[in-house]
Amino acid sequence: MSPVARLLSLGRNFGFAVVLLVVLLAVNLILSPGRFQPGSWGALVGLAAPLIGAAIASTPVILAGRGGIDISVGPLMGFVNALTIQVLFLGTGISSPLVLVPAALLVGALVGAANGFLATIVRIQPIVATLGTYLILTGVTLTILPAPIGPAPAWLKALSGSLSMLPLAAMLVAWWLVRRTPYYDQLMAVGSDDRAAYTAGVDVTRVRFIAYVMTGILGGCAGLMLTALIGSADPNIGPTYTLIAIAAVALGGVSLAGGRGGVAGAAIGAIDIFLLQSVLTTFNVSTFVLQIAYGAILVLAVMLTALQERLAMGRR
Repeated sequence: MSPVARLLSLGRNFGFAVVLLVVLLAVNLILSPGRFQPGSWGALVGLAAPLIGAAIASTPVILAGRGGIDISVGPLMGFVNALTIQVLFLGTGISSPLVLVPAALLVGALVGAANGFLATIVRIQPIVATLGTYLILTGVTLTILPAPIGPAPAWLKALSGSLSMLPLAAMLVAWWLVRRTPYYDQLMAVGSDDRAAYTAGVDVTRVRFIAYVMTGILGGCAGLMLTALIGSADPNIGPTYTLIAIAAVALGGVSLAGGRGGVAGAAIGAIDIFLLQSVLTTFNVSTFVLQIAYGAILVLAVMLTALQERLAMGRR
């Protein structure tokens, strides 16, 4: 594909998100030029990393279609945060990344498998299944950790500074590898039209189950990013990322009906929301106005995505 064709393809997929990114970045550079100096990039990426990670984690199940919105990603991040600090680090003295990172990813995979079992095998509506997981994880997290506590291991804190790009790069590379497997084509086919995919011999249940496991693993990674950012454990902060992440995914051009988009768009949508937060914070806007902005972004993004899909169908 030529560079021009690639650019046009990117514009079709998440053109609004890219335009908004340029505008918000320009506004931030005007309002807070010092914050965006090269020496501050590590800390800046660290601030945005949990939201970007949550948006990336939310993407696979949405791509799989059938209303696959996993609203337990935020509580999973909070649970990984509490488990890493309270249970493993402070409780048993384990601080090695060779233990903490696999533990977080394993917990994420198990939670994703549980959601996948409920949504694809038991066939509970995905939002209902993940709502149950949301409540369970929130309750277990508060049981493990009734109040904030810290600190986090030094290597984990570094992931919100000079090494902040490392976990995000790992997530993007992992998705890049997935895109080069036959599974990716099956995932997009199932999300676009599961009946046609089933007729073509695709194991729809298996494809969607794997998508939930992938979301869980990526959510575990996002939980480590959250832990790195706050440098401690907080039982209340994880769930706040749930709906913002979904808004970021929609803003990034990922169709909530499934089958169109990708983690790059979700990441751009998350960066847009982070930059919008930065602008509004500069003007000392209250958290209530931030919530209104998130809701407006979600509605606008869904409307634009629906309009884009109608125009695409009209061309056919």
